Amino acid sequence: MSADDRKHTILIVEDDDLNRTLFRDILQHHEYSVLEATSGGEGIAVAKQKRPDLILMDIQLPIMDGYETVARLKANPDTRDIPVMAVTAFTMQDDVDKIIAGGFDDYLSKPIDIPELLDKVKDLVLR
Repeated sequence: MSADDRKHTILIVEDDDLNRTLFRDILQHHEYSVLEATSGGEGIAVAKQKRPDLILMDIQLPIMDGYETVARLKANPDTRDIPVMAVTAFTMQDDVDKIIAGGFDDYLSKPIDIPELLDKVKDLVLR
């Protein structure tokens, strides 16, 4: 089985139930295995334990925002190589620059465009 054929695992770190359910349903429909977390701390714990192929992360998370969460993931040798894509309503160029400078590998704006989500996910998991 090639890397392209295996089932990839994606961790969704999102505190909004509706958004998390939407991402999960779309990804599972396209044959991805999905893990879920509702906070940055929970996301870090799941990432360390399960080592997903990709993390989709909201920026506005309770307690620890997406910027601090991605900084901790990228600082940890066990999780630093996992690509992290911000999924956010912040889409002005300054916001995008801050997201990329903050350690995210890519970003997707909310409301999401499903074909764009799937294209970006595929690109990041096959890196």
